[in-house]
Amino acid sequence: MRTETIDILLVEDNDDDVVLIKDAFEQARLLNIINVVGDGEAALAYLRAQPPYKAARRPGLVLLDISMPKKSGFEVLEAIKQDSLLRSLPVVMLTTSKRDEDIVRSYENGACSYVTKPVDFVKMQEVVKSFALYWTIVSEIPAMRRSQRS
Repeated sequence: MRTETIDILLVEDNDDDVVLIKDAFEQARLLNIINVVGDGEAALAYLRAQPPYKAARRPGLVLLDISMPKKSGFEVLEAIKQDSLLRSLPVVMLTTSKRDEDIVRSYENGACSYVTKPVDFVKMQEVVKSFALYWTIVSEIPAMRRSQRS
């Protein structure tokens, strides 16, 4: 069981979902650092430590919505998995879509999990809390080291 905190990058453009997800982590009493970006381009800049995220720490886990401005979650996932410095980073699709095509596409492109966000507030908290417990206590994730990019 992991006792240290992990940095989590939440890629979510819905402010209500951001509040809900952060609240669920808090209610689970999990000490994690959750950084939030609101679009796909910002997610890639953050992960690559590009401006304005030059000082950003590499997260241990990415929570990625599919429907995002600028670049979709699928585009971000594909870019992560094609980047030799990022490909081992665990990416979880956290989205409202229940479409089989989206689930299959996510796994085919390297997502390690697919979680559907419920519309109901209480159910959403339960799902996120269960998810948070699994990913921060039960599962093992690779240690990420910031590599220098040229």
